[in-house]
Amino acid sequence: MKFSAITLSYALFASYVSAAPRGHSTLEERIARRAAARSSRPNQRIETSDRSNDTNVSYSTNWSGAVITSPPSGQTFNAVSASFVVPTPKAPSGGSSRGTYSASAWVGIDGDTYQNSILQTGVDFTIENGVVSYDAWYEWFPDYAYDFSIQINEGDTIKASVSSTTSTSGVAVIENVTTGKTVTKSLTSSAALGGQNAEWIVEDYEEGSSLVSLANWGSVVFTGATASTKSSTLDASTASIIDIQQSGKTLTSVTVSGSTVTDKYV
Repeated sequence: MKFSAITLSYALFASYVSAAPRGHSTLEERIARRAAARSSRPNQRIETSDRSNDTNVSYSTNWSGAVITSPPSGQTFNAVSASFVVPTPKAPSGGSSRGTYSASAWVGIDGDTYQNSILQTGVDFTIENGVVSYDAWYEWFPDYAYDFSIQINEGDTIKASVSSTTSTSGVAVIENVTTGKTVTKSLTSSAALGGQNAEWIVEDYEEGSSLVSLANWGSVVFTGATASTKSSTLDASTASIIDIQQSGKTLTSVTVSGSTVTDKYV
């Protein structure tokens, strides 16, 4: 009986392996790759003459979204949060159906005008050989990003938040509102926060020393986008807009209305 059970188990395992999408990274492979090299970067602004008439819009090679570039006078940001629905990424126009394309939606403190550190958390979305996967993560830049152990699916509503208790300690939280699951990570860092920026971003992040190929995410809508200091709470209405521009082409269109930030891939 034991031999038969083992034989059956092996047959089922072999069947599962043979049915797995060829060329698609396993969770273990993605975690190993992230631990070795995956990282966000501070906002890489572009000085360009191709500005819109809206002086509230700037351009970046890696960030799109909204940033409050300074807190109220005499205060510092200590919390940022928002909710968003997980999109379905796809290959960009002209991209290969067998290629790998990614992007990441996150909330964070610092990394724009203050670039020494970033406390952030969010969700990566990747399409690889036509197969979509998602990873929730946290990061205190300049350290790398680390995965949360939580299931994320297309269409789930995610609430992401970060908060700092001191300039070198804080908490990152991902709540999957759809499934009712929440993960939390307490963090410390020698890279002190300045509390100068609050962000709601879709990013072209780095693996190794280069940007990943950017996925078409359709639209990510951050709702309930708020940032707090010890004495006040602001919504995103005062934020500056950032669009991604690469190789002279603008790839995103961001709008802000009150506490809603809409980040469209165009």
